[in-house]
Amino acid sequence: MKLHQLRYLAAVAQSGLNITAAAQKLHTSQPGVSKQIKLLEDELGFQIFIREGRNLTRITPAGQQVIERALHILQEAQSIRQLSTELRDEGRGSLSIGTTHTQARYVLPDVIQAFLKRYPQVVLNLHQGTSEQIAEMVAGDRIDCAIATGSEQLFTDLTILPCYRWHRWVIVPRAHPLASAGRLSFKSLAAYPLITYTFSFSGPSSLHQAFARAGLVPNVAITARDADVIETYVRLGLGVGIVAHMAIDENDPQLKAIDASHLFAAHTSWIGFRRGTLLRKYMYDFAQLLAPHLDRRLVERAHRAASAQEVAQMFEGIELPER
Repeated sequence: MKLHQLRYLAAVAQSGLNITAAAQKLHTSQPGVSKQIKLLEDELGFQIFIREGRNLTRITPAGQQVIERALHILQEAQSIRQLSTELRDEGRGSLSIGTTHTQARYVLPDVIQAFLKRYPQVVLNLHQGTSEQIAEMVAGDRIDCAIATGSEQLFTDLTILPCYRWHRWVIVPRAHPLASAGRLSFKSLAAYPLITYTFSFSGPSSLHQAFARAGLVPNVAITARDADVIETYVRLGLGVGIVAHMAIDENDPQLKAIDASHLFAAHTSWIGFRRGTLLRKYMYDFAQLLAPHLDRRLVERAHRAASAQEVAQMFEGIELPER
């Protein structure tokens, strides 16, 4: 079995079983394509196609399985060629990142600016979504790494490396009663409609859990993915906003930011790379620009680890920076 035979097979399947069209696509002759497919069938010991005279009429069930595997092999072969090209020049390639709006809007701009200054010939693709949507990107092999907060159970195929911690703060119009009420409490927050981030479908909401520990139920009026959207509705007086501190402009003339870190536990944001993949030098550098404690040796050790528990042990005692 030869790679070019699989290439001929795929071309025929993708050309509606038209050997002439497949030969034109491959820049070869029709008899040559027919001969190679027949040799492949002889080697396998079964027919891939049903024939009527010289025409191929349909694919056999066994042939369908062969074609599916052939397409996968050809895709991997193309990936190897691309990898070979990239490894010959570590300054070239592409990096696709899946992340949330908050990370993309408030954390990554400086990181990406520094990264592109260091690697101007690397194409960077930024994809935004919820944790569930990012997990779908990982499953579809559409991204090289993910940057998110929580929902680690959705990303079992990734090596997850903790980057930094952040807290929730509250935002209200400057004339709102909470703006001058002093230290926040769950009781004071529960008295108002709340506007906060869209909850994950993968588990219980940490916000609801925090209120529950105080024996209260939050009045969540609106949820949104983006802090910018939350701020817009807070300005309209539709509720009290709860957002990541990194998303707050403390000089905003309309909104007052209030520390709520004593009410809600800190969140840890992480970067994750697919297990078993070969990391490029610029991937290590991107991780370190995002979180300086992620030096190459630590990332390599974590990426070779046998389990998530082993990775977690590597980061015990490392003080994560606050954002």
